[in-house]
This record gives sequence, structure tokens and C-alpha cells, in this order.
Amino acid sequence: MIFWLLLVVLGLWITMYRIRRRRMYKLASLIPGPDEELPVIGVAHTLMGDTEDIMAALQHYSYAAMERDGLLKGWLNHILYFLGLNPLDVEMVLKVCLEKDDLHRFIRKIIGYGGIFAPVTIWRRRRKILVPVFSPKIVENFVEVFSEQSEKLAKRLTESADNGKFSIWPFLSTYTLDSVCETAMGIKMNTQSNPDSPFLKALSRLLNLVCERIFHLWLQPDWMFKLFPQYTEHQRCLNTLHAFTDEVIKKKRKELQFIKDKSIETNQNYDLKYYKRKTFLDLLITLSGGETGYNDIELREEVLTLTIAGTDTSAHAVGFTLKLLTKYPEVQERVYQELYEVFGESDRPLVKEDLLKLKYLERVVKESIRLFPPVPFIIRKILEEITLPTGRVLPAGSGFVISIWGIHRDPKYWGPNADHFDPDRFLPERLNLPHPCCFMPFSNGPRNCVGYQYALMSIKTALSAILRRFRVVGERETSTIPKIRVKLDIMMKAVDGYELALERRKPLADQ
Repeated sequence: MIFWLLLVVLGLWITMYRIRRRRMYKLASLIPGPDEELPVIGVAHTLMGDTEDIMAALQHYSYAAMERDGLLKGWLNHILYFLGLNPLDVEMVLKVCLEKDDLHRFIRKIIGYGGIFAPVTIWRRRRKILVPVFSPKIVENFVEVFSEQSEKLAKRLTESADNGKFSIWPFLSTYTLDSVCETAMGIKMNTQSNPDSPFLKALSRLLNLVCERIFHLWLQPDWMFKLFPQYTEHQRCLNTLHAFTDEVIKKKRKELQFIKDKSIETNQNYDLKYYKRKTFLDLLITLSGGETGYNDIELREEVLTLTIAGTDTSAHAVGFTLKLLTKYPEVQERVYQELYEVFGESDRPLVKEDLLKLKYLERVVKESIRLFPPVPFIIRKILEEITLPTGRVLPAGSGFVISIWGIHRDPKYWGPNADHFDPDRFLPERLNLPHPCCFMPFSNGPRNCVGYQYALMSIKTALSAILRRFRVVGERETSTIPKIRVKLDIMMKAVDGYELALERRKPLADQ
């Protein structure tokens, strides 16, 4: 009797649940879904594999969306998502739907409400502070840090030159972490000298665990996650990150108070010419209002956000660019010719004026992050029903997955050779995109990445230091369409850890 009663109650609950969502079901039925979609579970079964399988599935859905006028529907059990890559639709969603999807709650466990993932109510206030912090006049003064750290990177790589293939990822990730920590917090981590840094290991493992939770539904509920061994590891890594960052903030506050007490800093009218010599943490404390501004938790959230975003995105962009240059040695030689014209046979460090002269290298980087954007997908929450410019209607309560990977490879905007590696497509006379959202490796709209200039400077500086001294060698691609196995661990990464070989270069005069 009790069993039947429970069954009736469950049936009534399901019926009411579906009645409340009938508008969602109606609108969803008007938009095509993938052939793999099953009753009840939707596409969940296609996202059950490892991170390489998951990336392959999302690439497949991106191509499917191209064939369906830029929009594809997919149910993840009871949750409705749309995958879109029409630039007009994408622009509207990015402007109107500012709230990040609930899946971001897993990375919020690590960084809290840092600017990238903060709810809109918090994000608006913090964005006003972050924009001046990342102004070009401030960011360009960090080139000296990038240059110093890239020289260390090149010296470390000397030990691996002429010794066959190896994964360059540990070298790249420690370069970017050292650069970010020095510019963001004003501390020298020296992970290039000590790659076994607990901070770096904790950071890498946490990002991997976040990806596991996103795509493995049984790890999503907090109460269930606590039953698995990953939870203990998650908390241990989290404590490592938070304890280190909190200590840095504590010391920085004492340092600023000491300066104030000594009357070195007395003018309360903030002058950006002065702050451009400061770290991001200095600027965040001061521009947020000093002692009455950000509290220690808010500072930790912003610093961790900058550290995570700045470390992995730049390192993967450098890694993918190097992999592409191993596949296309003729492109690599053009890069070296340009570097030789700027630096000659000198071993002098790069200065900020050099970056403006490296125009071909910049085109190579842009083509690299077009084909292999480190952040290939972003998700927005549809809080209210929205009619897209293309006429399709998205129901409230759904999620919108923007496939940056798909937009960058759509022949409608990039031509029939959209999948081909061609840096010269970014020549001013050739680049004629119909819409700004056709190329958006750093997102677009009000919540785009404020640190894109910072990232490009770091990427170009590291590549310059490596390619001036070494020829990167790998398996040459027989086609103009590069094939690199990739996986999705929050960011898109090469499965092989960017495996390549290095050969020491001789000056052009000796060749």
C-alpha cells in the first residue's frame, strides 16, 4: 500500500514538474537536437568518457550546430542546453545574459566570487576596479617581468635541447605561474627552479577535479562528492592555495601600512602613473578603497582568479603555438627571420618596444588561438525568455553554451579553409570578418577578459625567448589542417603535454 502511495505521489510530482516547464519543452521542440540524443538522459551518455572523449563530443556538436544554422539543442538529463555559434546570437547572449551558468559553482569552490565567475551583483562592482588595473599603461610595465622570466625559461630549456622529445608543459606552466605571481602578488615563486611547488601541484589538481565534477553527474551534489576520495584531495589542495594566498595578502597589507606610517604615500588622490609600478594586489587594495575597500577574502578571490586565469591560458596558448610550429617549419622559419631582424645575434632581453615589431609572430599567435582557443566553451544562464536576432526563442531556465571553438572554425565566417593553419589570414588586407564575435579567444561583451593584452604580451615574450635560441621539432604535418589531440580540463589542452624536441639554433650568418 505504501509503495503504491509513493508511486502515485511521484507520478503527481513529475506531472506538475512537466506542466510548470511546458513552455520550455515547447520552445525546445522547435530547435533541432543531435542524432545521439536519448529519452530521459538526453546527451549525458556522450559525455561519460575521459576528458579527451568529452572534448571530441563537444567538437562533434559544434560541427552539428554549423549544419543546423548555428544552434543545437541538447538535454543533459533534465537540464536544457543550447550550443550556439552564430555571431549575432552569441553577441546578444553575451550582452543580455550576464549570469554565468550553475556549472561554474564548482570552480567557485576554489576562487569564490572572483571577477570572472562572480554573480552579476558582485561582478559589476569588481569590474569597475579591474578595468583600470588592466589599463595598457599599467600592463606594459610588466613586460620586464615577462622578459626576465622568459630568459629563465630559455636557460632551463637549454638542458633539454638536442636530447629528443619531451613534454614542454612543465616548463611553460612554471614560467607563467612565476610571471603571474610576480605581477599579481609581487612575490617570486621560483617554480621554474622548483617545479615541485606545492602551490602549482595543488592548482593543477584542483582544475582537474573541477572538470571531473562538471562532466560526472554523480560528483555534482556536494553531499555525494563528500563520499568519494576526490573530496579529501580537493580540500587538501584548496587549503594549500588559500593558506599561501592569505599569507601574501597579510604581508602586503603590513607593507602598505608601513609605507603609509612612514608618510611615503600621503596623497589620497590616486595617480595611475604611480600605480603602474605596482602589482595587481597593490592596485586592488588601493583602488578598492584601501582599508575600507576589499576585505582579505575578496582580495584572495581576485588574486586567485588572476592567478588561475593568467597561468593556464597563457601556457596553453604558448604550447599550442609551439606544436603548430613543429608541424609547419616554413612558418617557424618566417618567425625566426623576424626575430633575427629585431634582435640580430644579440642575447639581450626583450623590451616592450620589441613587441610592436613582432607582427608576424602576433599573426601566428592569433591563428594558433583561433584554431586552439585555451577556453573553447563558455556558458551563460538564460534567466528570462529571449528572442535571438536569428528569430529562435530560448526559454527561461536553460543554459547557452557558446562554442568559441566552433565559431573560429565555421566556414560561413572563415571561408572553406577555416580548419587550415594560415597565419596570414590575419593580415589587415585579408582579415574581413563580418562580425566581431567571429574571433573571440578572450570572449566578448561586458564580461570579456580584461587581461587579454596582458596575456598576449606574456605569450609573445615567451615564444620570442624560445624561438630565438631553438628550433622546435616534431612530426611535420602533411596537410594544412593541423591534427593535435586535445582534451578538456576546464581549458583545452594537448593530450601529449605539448611534446616536441629542441635543436639549438646557429646565427643566420653561420648557416
